[in-house]
Amino acid sequence: MHNDDLLLAAVILLAAAVVAVPVSTWLGLGSVLGYLMAGIVVGPWGLGVTQHVEAIRHFSELGVVFLLFIIGLELRPSKLWAMRREVFGLGLLQIIISAACITVYAWWFGLRLNVALVIGFGLALSSTAVGLQILTEKGELSSRYGQAAFSILLMQDIAVIPLLALVPLLGWASVSEESALLVQSVLGMGVLGGILLAARFLLRPALRFLAQSHNTEIFAAVSVLAVLGAAWLAAQVNLSMALGAFLVGLLLSDSEYRHQLEAEVEPFRGFLLGLFFMAIGMSIDFSLMFRGDMMILGHLVAMLVIKSVILFGLCLAFGLSRHDAVRVALLLPQCGEFGFVLFGVAAVSGLMGQAVFQPLLLLIAITMMATPVLVMIADRFVRRATHPDPEDAAGATRQASGLKQHVIIAGFGRVGETVALILQNSGVPYIALERDPHRSAVAKAQGYNVFLGDATRTNVLKAVSTGQARLAVVTLDTMTAVEKTVSAIRYLYPALPIEARTRDLAHSAVLQRLGATGTIPETLEASLQLGRTALLRSGIDEESADDAIESLRRDDYLSLRRLGNEESTT
Repeated sequence: MHNDDLLLAAVILLAAAVVAVPVSTWLGLGSVLGYLMAGIVVGPWGLGVTQHVEAIRHFSELGVVFLLFIIGLELRPSKLWAMRREVFGLGLLQIIISAACITVYAWWFGLRLNVALVIGFGLALSSTAVGLQILTEKGELSSRYGQAAFSILLMQDIAVIPLLALVPLLGWASVSEESALLVQSVLGMGVLGGILLAARFLLRPALRFLAQSHNTEIFAAVSVLAVLGAAWLAAQVNLSMALGAFLVGLLLSDSEYRHQLEAEVEPFRGFLLGLFFMAIGMSIDFSLMFRGDMMILGHLVAMLVIKSVILFGLCLAFGLSRHDAVRVALLLPQCGEFGFVLFGVAAVSGLMGQAVFQPLLLLIAITMMATPVLVMIADRFVRRATHPDPEDAAGATRQASGLKQHVIIAGFGRVGETVALILQNSGVPYIALERDPHRSAVAKAQGYNVFLGDATRTNVLKAVSTGQARLAVVTLDTMTAVEKTVSAIRYLYPALPIEARTRDLAHSAVLQRLGATGTIPETLEASLQLGRTALLRSGIDEESADDAIESLRRDDYLSLRRLGNEESTT
């Protein structure tokens, strides 16, 4: 391809993404489906912008690498250890049971058992890129179901090592090949150990030196080099590139440079991950869908059903609520990008023919494309299913009858519980609403005045006498949920004061436009409290310190807003 052709292809790819992603997001389908649709439009079955689809897909897989690095930065080793039951229990069982069922399914359709085993394990794995991107967009990676989904995906990445070793064995490898496989496994473990040691004892001192030299360009270069270097080393021994990057991020998660590293890598993640989804869209060969002998659509439905049912059952067995189990089941039934690698190895080794290989690639791509729609269905199901049951609704109505000047708390996580405890200890009447059945049941058992219900629904707000309340406090932990709740309460009760939890001043402005009376930006308040403590430790008396902090809070953080505006224009 000439330079002019390459430039034109890049322009068309970006233009397609710029149009498709906002439209998909506006329709409530998320950005992933937008990128996939853009890829279909510009791919061989659309405009035919480029024929180098495989090259683009391999390059853009670095987006998954950067994504896992950022996830590792946000996940401390102690937290990972606390998740060991979900990672090695839920995640491992999902792989084994799903692989067994899919293997039987493939064998039933006449494939040899060794080929069916490769297909079973390859399709049992879900897409890390799709799953984590959707969770990150929705701000639900830290939720109960988000952590369960992440645990499953992490175990699947770890499983890459033995699964790649499985292919030559199923091809009845010779003794020499088995010996080479053993050597490769030892090398793989050695590389992982080397990555861990290098991140701990070489990378940290290097970052410290660069930070002290205030050379931001070199700091950024070393950050990207660390991620790509770990990914490259892992790839040399047929390990998951994303796993290598994740280990580096995990080792740096408790360093003082964590936030700076994330800021340097984030632009690469966003661009490359979007390009990866577009490459998946471009790789879909629709001609296979119209061949009756392949029954591709039937296999597609079968894979989604098999994996969804298994995920739902396992999540329930591991203590997730029914609603969280539904969310995980419809978030991770797709087949993952590792299938491209595993089936490619099987095809090159002669274990799998092209007549089987090509439809499998199509199956993976379409299941990825179906995921945003399944997630939307899961969200709607959970919203409808979280109506207060008759007993809970009646209890809320009885509790609220006669109440006036009480406080409505929307959301009963850690922040909501703290607000409720303060009100309870001060004798101020309140009623809290929580959409998660398990959380509301636990809180009620602990003596809190909590009821199951969605604060965006008219019947729920009426049941707790919101019209007679003195204040609504919105403490939900995701931006989208807070925005929807503020909008619903303001629409139904125009005069009711609303205080909302928010992340920063930018989101605070959004909530105020939606009708919030006041907002409490978490990051800003933490900074103010730290500043107050610094003043007191420096010998400033308490009254002067309080006056200094209140001057910054005055007029809804007006001086801090001005400072942010000035910094944004420089």
